Amino acid sequence: MLLDPTPVPAFLLASAVVIITPGVDVFLLLRTSLNHGRKAGLLALAGIHTASALQVALVISGLGALITNAPGVLVALKWVGAAYLLHLAATIVRGYWLTKRESGSLDVPPPEDVNPYLRGLLSNLTNPKMLLFTLAFLPQFVGESTQPALQLVALGVVFLVLAAIWEVTIVLCAAGIADRLQNPRVSKSLDALSATAFVTISIGLVAS
Repeated sequence: MLLDPTPVPAFLLASAVVIITPGVDVFLLLRTSLNHGRKAGLLALAGIHTASALQVALVISGLGALITNAPGVLVALKWVGAAYLLHLAATIVRGYWLTKRESGSLDVPPPEDVNPYLRGLLSNLTNPKMLLFTLAFLPQFVGESTQPALQLVALGVVFLVLAAIWEVTIVLCAAGIADRLQNPRVSKSLDALSATAFVTISIGLVAS
């Protein structure tokens, strides 16, 4: 058969588990949306999904396997990804201290020195785990399809659409309650949580 629907239920269940598991993307979207509004959150989301689409395209084209088999490339990408996550954490800390020094409070959201779209793009593009996950995940659900490439395209599109729906919901909900959360303690706690998450994920990326 051209496309095999048999693996679809298992694929949808596995995708749902993967998508709702918090990671760098979720923390980045939450912080961006709460501090800078819906537009910034959607721009960050667009950057994240641009990177995800590129990685899925790499897997489908076969380039993903080529990159995976080049240890030097993966090691370099791993360190770049870890360094960028540490940069995100450092930016949060820097914004906190600048705001505190200049205003004496946390009432003003920390300044962003990077376009939200670019921030989302780089945070996902420099994460080799996404590439490796896509490479290992999608091929498991090819089934008996006579056109594996077409099956992979369909699965990749479905995964990206499901992820986009979930993450758009996060952005809209976060932006919708931002006014209620403009409390210095809430802002400080969110920044601390985000910075800690970025550092933790960065360490896990290097250690893996």
